[in-house]
Amino acid sequence: MKKMSVQSLTYASLLIALGIMIPLVMPVKVVIGPASYTLASHVPVFLAMFVSPWVAVLVALGTAFGFFLSLPFIIGFRALSHVIFAFFGAFYLSKRPSIIDSPKKMMLFNVVIGLIHATCETLVVTLFFMTGKLSAESYTSGFFMTVIVFVGVGGFIHSLIDYGIAFSVAQKLGTKFKFPVYLKAQQLKSKKA
Repeated sequence: MKKMSVQSLTYASLLIALGIMIPLVMPVKVVIGPASYTLASHVPVFLAMFVSPWVAVLVALGTAFGFFLSLPFIIGFRALSHVIFAFFGAFYLSKRPSIIDSPKKMMLFNVVIGLIHATCETLVVTLFFMTGKLSAESYTSGFFMTVIVFVGVGGFIHSLIDYGIAFSVAQKLGTKFKFPVYLKAQQLKSKKA
C-alpha cells in the first residue's frame, strides 16, 4: 500500500465521522427486520470512492462501526460488507476518472455498484437467515420477502438514491476539495484540449 497523504487521511477521518453520525442522528430511518434504510447513510462511503480505494475501505470500516453502535448487529454486518463495493468502485474510478463527465456512464456505474452492494448485503442476511439468527417476524415473512425484497431490492434502490446524493455533492466539491478522481479527470480533459 502506498503511503497515504495527510490530505487522504483527513478525508478518511472526516468521512468516517460523518458516517458514524448519520445512523445515530438521521431522523429518516426505517428498520424492517434485517433491512434498514437510513437516508444518506452510504454517502460518506460513496464520497470516499472519489478519493482512493484505501480511503474508501477505511471509511467503509469506520461507518460500519457507527452502524454497530446504533442499530441491530445484523445491520452492522451488512454495513461491513460495504468494504467490497467501496474498494472496487474506488478502484474503477481511479482507473477511469473521465467517467464522471459522462452522465450515461455514471448512471451505469451507479447501477453496477448498487448491484454489488445489494448482492453483498443479501448474502450477509442469507447467512443469518439460514443459521436461524433472525427475529421470528423475519421467518414469518419468509426468505423471499425478508431477504430478496427488503434487503436485496430495497437495498439496491437505497444504494441508487444515496449514490445520487453523493455524486451531486462530489460534483460541487470534487475539484474544490481536490478529490483525486476529479483532479485526474480535469488533467485528462486539459490534455485532450
